[in-house]
Amino acid sequence: MADFFTTKDPLDQIIQKTFPEKKILDTKHILTGWTNIVIEVKTNQGSYFFRFPRNPFWSKMIVKDAAVCNFVDGKTSFYTPQMQLHYDEKHRPFSVHQKIEGYTLGDRIYHLSHTALTGAAYDVAKFIKELSGIDLRNAPDKVKYPLSKFLHELDYEHYDHHIDADHAYIKKTEEKKLVHGDLNLGNILLDKDDKVIGVIDFCFAGLGNPQMDTARMLSRPVPKEFEDSFLAEFTDTSKVPRMKAAWQHIDAGYANHIRTHFPEITLPEL
Repeated sequence: MADFFTTKDPLDQIIQKTFPEKKILDTKHILTGWTNIVIEVKTNQGSYFFRFPRNPFWSKMIVKDAAVCNFVDGKTSFYTPQMQLHYDEKHRPFSVHQKIEGYTLGDRIYHLSHTALTGAAYDVAKFIKELSGIDLRNAPDKVKYPLSKFLHELDYEHYDHHIDADHAYIKKTEEKKLVHGDLNLGNILLDKDDKVIGVIDFCFAGLGNPQMDTARMLSRPVPKEFEDSFLAEFTDTSKVPRMKAAWQHIDAGYANHIRTHFPEITLPEL
């Protein structure tokens, strides 16, 4: 029996069963979700995002995503999703969280004023520092899942080893600090005033080197003004160039996988 979802599944029915006391007003498929089928659901009690994993690997990771989100909630200065983990009648995991109104940094980064751009750089750096400073002594085991192990599984189990993630270096430089693991422009949320208010999508999260998050933020195109302001917030960025290259290899390999297997997905500029 499959433990993941496809677009052929009765997702609307699953959504309705999940929200028996809410009136569904509208549903919208978000075509940028790489790892999950993402559906925005508007109800009479607010809007929510449903995430349905696309394969067994991401089914496993969405459980970790929920564990990390719920552990991190309230431990930084920024909004993080209060994730509800659900299972359908076939015991396939999927997640639900309430939508926060706003925009992604990817949507806005080339339209920001100087003040907003440097402010966003400062806030993203602040998030990395706060996240890596969280006390993990009482954290669930899923939260302490090493990023190097995740990336190794991603490469060897999900891709059959066709991306160069620089595994040895990532493992060698790993620290016992919490990292987001996929801190890209699409996972940073801004409010209507272009102020950073939240961070989403913790599927990759776990133990790692905070410079991996710094490198991930810069692994896709950003304005030089943002990059310079962002890097200036850290005292040590010596590992960032090599880690940035590792992320770019991961993105390229994953993008090829998406183009082959999920052509309906809209890919960002890489």
